[in-house]
Order: sequence, then structure tokens, then C-alpha cells
Amino acid sequence: MDIVFQRPETLRENTTHYCPGCTHGIIHRQVAEVLDELGLRERTVGVAPVGCSVLAYNYFNCDFVEAAHGRAPAMATGIKRSRPDLIVFTYQGDGDLASIGMGEIVHAANRGEKICVIFVNNAIYGMTGGQMAPTTMPGQITTTSPKGRDVNEVGYPLRMSELLSSLRTPAFIVRTAVHTPKGMIETKNYIREAFQNQVDNKCFSLVEVLSTCPTNWGLNPNKATEWVEKNMVPYYPLKVFKRPGEEI
Repeated sequence: MDIVFQRPETLRENTTHYCPGCTHGIIHRQVAEVLDELGLRERTVGVAPVGCSVLAYNYFNCDFVEAAHGRAPAMATGIKRSRPDLIVFTYQGDGDLASIGMGEIVHAANRGEKICVIFVNNAIYGMTGGQMAPTTMPGQITTTSPKGRDVNEVGYPLRMSELLSSLRTPAFIVRTAVHTPKGMIETKNYIREAFQNQVDNKCFSLVEVLSTCPTNWGLNPNKATEWVEKNMVPYYPLKVFKRPGEEI
């Protein structure tokens, strides 16, 4: 019998620590499939963040390092500049990238570092108990905004793809989502494009992925995917914001 679906070589056979319904696992698999398909595993180094995916190195069958909170782009920069032959990517959540790591990601993008950034946006701090994040939606209830995010007090959610795409430096910036089958297919294609950019030594690449957090949203997995479509997609539009050599 022909095998038509199996675990990617770049994905370890470990039991997940992610909550039921969390879409980190989908994104992990997509990254692993792309590394397999492009034949990059043996020269790839991933950089894990602080957050729900702090244990990402347990799941990827490639070299991995752990960065201090928010510093993954800085560590990736050092690795890539010292070993330009390597394929280097960071895998970061919204708290890690858009809060304490804001300075790191902006300057890495502005310098045009030839790295890939997988940015998972689930609008909340997942690992530490569901606090309000820089990406938390207006009116969204969290443990630190029990009455909902008040934009008059704390401002609006940060749109990181829009912010980074405003930089003059050439880059590949896209926002996608994995709450639908169509979105999953598109996301993998964008991840492949990001890694191909690095293979071709083109530009900094960031793939922002809207993801679910059923546990901290207080929803079941099905309702969580509906919440993404109803609440996140209108505020965080899914599109390619920037490609090297293109004005979008």
C-alpha cells in the first residue's frame, strides 16, 4: 500500500504539551513539511521563544536553541551572520514578539536580516495564564482585563504585519490563519515562500499566523475557530503586505 500521509522527518514523535484545540501543532507540522520538501533540515537552526512554544525544540528534529524572552531575532541574527550557510528561523508568539521583543523584531526587519520569523498571534498570553497581550482584541476579556480591553486606557491591538511592512527595507510580510482548511493550505504555501526567500538570500521574511487559544478564551475548539473568523480576521486582515521588489 502506498503511503500518502505520514509524520514529516523534521517532526519528532513526541506527545504534545499544547492544549486540546490549540493550533500550534498545525503550524509546527507545516514548518516541518516545508523543511522536508525543500531539503533543508540538516542545515536548519530554529530559535525557540518564551511562551507556549518555549518547548518547540522537543518537536522539531533539527538543531534548536532557546532565546531569552523576546530576544529570538537577536539570537537568530547572530547565528545567521556567523554562519550564512545555515537556514535560521524563529518561532514566536504575540507576547514574546510584540511586547518584550518589539525592539528586536523591528530592528531585525529594518536591518533586513536574512531569517524567517514564524509569528503566532492568538491575541492573548497563553502560557502564563491568559493575560492581556499587545494583540488582545478591543473588549476581549482576559485575566488582566476582566471587563474587556479598554482601548481608551491601553490603546488598540498592535498590527505587527502592518507596522513592519511600513519599513523601507525590502521584506516578505504576510498574515494568514489556520482556523480553516483553506487557511492551512495557504499558510503552508507562505511558509514555503519565506524559507525559499532565505535559500535565495533575498530578504527578511515574517509569516504572521492567526491561531486559536481555546483554553484561555474559554471556548471549545469549534467555537474558537469561529471566534477567529468573527473577531480577529476583520481587525487583522489576511493578506500579503509586502514582497521584495513589489509595492503592495
